Amino acid sequence: MLIPSNHHTNDEEPKPSRKKPIYTPQPALRQYLIDYSREIQLPLAYQDLLRFTYTTPIKDRHGKDSYWDTVSYDLHEWNDLRQALIRMYAILKTEGDMRFARHLDVARIDFCYFGNSQPFRIRIVNKYNDNYDHFYIKQADANRIYGLEMEHLLSPNRMTYLTHRTTLIEEHVPGIPGDVFIRDYLHHPGTNVIRLAKEFVKFNERCFVQLLGDMRSYNFVVNMIPDIEDVQYRIRAIDFDRQTYEGKKNSYLPQFFKENYELVQLALRHLNRESIAQYQAEEQTLITLRLASSRYRMKALLDIMAKDTLAPPEKITQLREELSQHYATPIAEKKTQSMGLLLKWQMKQRLKNSFHWLPKSKSRFND
Repeated sequence: MLIPSNHHTNDEEPKPSRKKPIYTPQPALRQYLIDYSREIQLPLAYQDLLRFTYTTPIKDRHGKDSYWDTVSYDLHEWNDLRQALIRMYAILKTEGDMRFARHLDVARIDFCYFGNSQPFRIRIVNKYNDNYDHFYIKQADANRIYGLEMEHLLSPNRMTYLTHRTTLIEEHVPGIPGDVFIRDYLHHPGTNVIRLAKEFVKFNERCFVQLLGDMRSYNFVVNMIPDIEDVQYRIRAIDFDRQTYEGKKNSYLPQFFKENYELVQLALRHLNRESIAQYQAEEQTLITLRLASSRYRMKALLDIMAKDTLAPPEKITQLREELSQHYATPIAEKKTQSMGLLLKWQMKQRLKNSFHWLPKSKSRFND
């Protein structure tokens, strides 16, 4: 249930860890990626892009620092780099079919020094009509990979990404950055505030079920979709670095971040408790249906997560205690000694009201 923001305390508001270490994907996760065609030979590694010679800061339209720099390379490296990036884009978009790449070029390479994965953003331009697209090259981090995969399987969104050893490439997720939406669109007279409030409740629920942390407004985007007589909204996560990493339970509930304060207030003004409970139940049901349809793949993923190291031991202990308090249910320490095991326990608790009507043949998640 959404909690009014004026009831928050300093202890309730989560403060994500400033610097998260990169957890290298272990052999079991690597094999899973191979089995499901996520691991593929790439012509370029993340480390190759670090050989830039100088940078130019990018300012937003208000003249403020965007945390992105445009990077430049020596001319003798640029031609090989450019061709490799076009090939990577073709691999991501057309399974490597280069027939459609002749009219493509690299317009710009940007580097973000602020994010944990320190991503590169590649702008690909169509030389025929000047249309452009982006994709991202990042360090392969286990938390992020698990987050991307669960988003792909359990959310209404499909995620396009590939890995190769220490490199991860991702398709650009289009949408209005959450902080920009709150600033420029939230109070626009054409905004359907009730539908937006409903979507925020559903997004809040998805994040909590999946234990996807740090969904502050600049870590998600908002899509506005024209409908029969109005507009529908979809909030999509774009940052998965804090998947099952933080120790505070509230880190997995977007409602507790001060950056999302206006969206929380919007929901509390326009939705009553019964409506909020209804939308949460709707989202739990949809997640359960997706879980049932991908039960073998999800079970394989969670079995690998259960044995993986995704956070320090003290964070696991803290989250176990806070989830136990939240549900007023004791958690067996021996059965929840990893973030993967805690996630499985959390999903069973959160979705148990939807499990009972599933056929037994589709309930392998309970194994």
